Amino acid sequence: MPSPSQQPLSTLRPLTAPRGLTDQLVAQIAGDITSGRLAPGSKLPTEKEMMAATGVSRTVVREAVACLRADGLVTVRQGVGAFVAAQVRRPFRIEVEELSSLHEALDIMELRTGVEIEAAGLAAERRQGNDVQVKAIAAAFSRIDAAITRGSSAVDEDFAFHCSIAEATGNAKFKRFLEYLGRFIIPRQSVQRSLPQIEDQRAYLKRIQAEHREILDAIRDGAPAAARAAMRRHLVNSRKRYQKLAAAMGDAPATREPS
Repeated sequence: MPSPSQQPLSTLRPLTAPRGLTDQLVAQIAGDITSGRLAPGSKLPTEKEMMAATGVSRTVVREAVACLRADGLVTVRQGVGAFVAAQVRRPFRIEVEELSSLHEALDIMELRTGVEIEAAGLAAERRQGNDVQVKAIAAAFSRIDAAITRGSSAVDEDFAFHCSIAEATGNAKFKRFLEYLGRFIIPRQSVQRSLPQIEDQRAYLKRIQAEHREILDAIRDGAPAAARAAMRRHLVNSRKRYQKLAAAMGDAPATREPS
């Protein structure tokens, strides 16, 4: 059994708001584990030691350890303490705080492209005998139209449209992936201030709706290749539009054209 080490204490720092204290502590310890500063099998400081080093409450420490345990980074031995897992597997996570800029939203667009192209194809392929799901996609499309008419940015409605396609694959993991990313997969969530004129926003959203209609029609027709192509056009066009806007805002690296 590894003996307690004082080395981990030197890596802990006082925590401050506004970011959640539990999240901050999780990030600190997880960073030390994944970087190798805390070796597999080593014992974490006690609750009291972590409280003293970081200035947080016992509740925060316990919640942080529970999160690390859920992520597979830490194991807990009853009455002994918390230890770095013998086999550390870095969990996949996207922090909402990191999605505050258009550049970061574009990175998410690239990530979701492959998943959503295949989702559209599977939705069309499995369309036969699945009228309920096709109607759900069509209903989500209509809700975007209604939102545009109201003068809304239609972020939630757009997200629901993409989720309805993911659900129509019949594979729950597609929808779970989009739900994990959340409504921040819709880039205009990050740049609404750049579209101040409602007429400009409405015209922009109508262009997007024309692309959505192509996707819906291909799925409704049971045409997987056309559905994949329509989704690819939609996402590539979106990336190009936002890359252009990001460059104008000074919030993007050199443009990366899709392959």
